[in-house]
Amino acid sequence: MSQFYQLLPLTLVAAYWIVIAGVSLRIVLKRRPFGVSLAWLLLIYIIPLFGVVVYLLFGELNIGRKRKQRVKEMTAPFKYWNERLHRQAQSDRRLGQHVRPLHELSLRRLGIPALLGNDLELIENSQTILERIINDIHQASDTIHMEFYIWHPGGLVDEVADALIEARQRGVTVRLLLDGAGSREFFNSRWPKKLEQQGVSIVKALGVNPLRMFLRRMDLRQHRKIVVIDQRIAYTGSMNLVDSRYFKQSAGVGEWIDIMVRLTGPSVCSLAALQSWDWEFETDERLLDEIALPQAESSREHRHAEDSVQVIPSGQGLPESIIQQVLLLSIYHAKHSITLTSPYFVPSEQLLDALRTAAQSGVEVNLIIPDKNDSFMVEWASRAFFTELLNAGVVIYRFSGGLLHTKSMLIDDDHCIIGTVNLDIRSLLLNSEVSLAIDDPDFCRELGQLLDRYLKQSNRIDAHQWQLRPMWKKLVEQFFYTFAPLL
Repeated sequence: MSQFYQLLPLTLVAAYWIVIAGVSLRIVLKRRPFGVSLAWLLLIYIIPLFGVVVYLLFGELNIGRKRKQRVKEMTAPFKYWNERLHRQAQSDRRLGQHVRPLHELSLRRLGIPALLGNDLELIENSQTILERIINDIHQASDTIHMEFYIWHPGGLVDEVADALIEARQRGVTVRLLLDGAGSREFFNSRWPKKLEQQGVSIVKALGVNPLRMFLRRMDLRQHRKIVVIDQRIAYTGSMNLVDSRYFKQSAGVGEWIDIMVRLTGPSVCSLAALQSWDWEFETDERLLDEIALPQAESSREHRHAEDSVQVIPSGQGLPESIIQQVLLLSIYHAKHSITLTSPYFVPSEQLLDALRTAAQSGVEVNLIIPDKNDSFMVEWASRAFFTELLNAGVVIYRFSGGLLHTKSMLIDDDHCIIGTVNLDIRSLLLNSEVSLAIDDPDFCRELGQLLDRYLKQSNRIDAHQWQLRPMWKKLVEQFFYTFAPLL
């Protein structure tokens, strides 16, 4: 018995080091960005057992066995559908020079072509956005598909729900796909039961189930915001289905400031196909066959016949790092100016280097972020990047008119990227997101005017004054910077 008690500690120590070594080796062999691997290794060695458990839960992109199998079965039909769309669109020869690289990248990695002849409208006020959506729902005659990260009841959002019930009573097919974590307020409210009683189909995407925590990664989120009505009208952008007057009023950051793009034209079909991908990913129910390909362009006289929209999805089941490639490609092709807005700024090493390189090569780089953030950790981690960016010539503005939630990049004032993607690791590598790469001078002019209004409500960070901040702040920033790749 004495030998047992002597061997037990040695056995436990050996098992401990085998586990630590095994997980460490697994992290290294994943060949991720150096900063990501280093952050995980630090967490494991600073808080050993806790770090190992956290890594096993959140360290790898595990979508679960059923979803993996589903993706294999979905890929071929969606690839064929996009090939037919590409052949019918025949837009390649008419794409602008700065759009073509993004088109080729998206076509080769995603199979999704850039499409011409869309009408776009930039809407910047949450109440106006909701009123426009309600009006379009009232006009719907066939289908309404809505997909959001957050549905927060209250204000005009409840009127959206009432409009959906009225549409369903007219015989319109209504489907809602909502993230399980982001929309928990909705799922805990009276609305799911009320909507389902009227025949509205509601699916909880990536529902959080502690019993399955070791079978799939629990913090993956369905972060897209898409509305498609009758396959004729679509909305996408940064705004969740929330009325900003009723959303997170106790957070102390002011009203959330968002934009949405309302579009009609061929790209609506691309967004509808993306929704059908997400629906099948969650339910195994195929809706792709219901989506009609857009009619071939009948005339080149359309007001936007030479302007393109590229739909770029990213996330679970799709090629890795695609949105980061899109952003990097756009930054490196900029000739004169880049203006970015993001509520959460914790960039990858590659994105940080691209912004610094652009500024150092003479491109005017402006970054607009909120002055107050609803995420304590992201707030401090963001500050850790300011010194490098300021030294490189990037101009940083802190928006004081609320929580600036708009996610956009305007390049050379003539093309832009708008969507759901934050400039942080989570959006770049983990969440399911969607972006629009838009080549439309009129639209970009409107976006530029909006960004100018943001700048008028912002304070520019002075590089010299920033260096004089207290030492304790620098230490806190450095601490969160170390773990920035995990945020």
